[in-house]
Amino acid sequence: MSLAINPMTAATQALTALSGSGVGTSSTSASGAGAAATPFSDLMTDAIGQVNQLDNQAHAAVEGLMSGSGVDVHQAMIATQKASMAFEMALAVRNKAVQAYQQVVGMQF
Repeated sequence: MSLAINPMTAATQALTALSGSGVGTSSTSASGAGAAATPFSDLMTDAIGQVNQLDNQAHAAVEGLMSGSGVDVHQAMIATQKASMAFEMALAVRNKAVQAYQQVVGMQF
């Protein structure tokens, strides 16, 4: 069983893309170099998809362990921990986004 998705790498890539694009939906980067920026919604959709894929892999590993189809305890535990860490990171990003939204709503112009 191959667990190729690393949640920390995915999060780092997403944050790097966000910092380079200025979190906007424009087609150029913040520095004006002309590189295409990825919209925030696409980054979030991709990250949620990766969390879902890790969760599915963890479920498959646990089912394989329970059915005795060649998955050992270590693989199942690693898969469940990866899924758990990815979910916790996604939850932290969501909480920060909600907090930022609440700060923007609370601003006085």
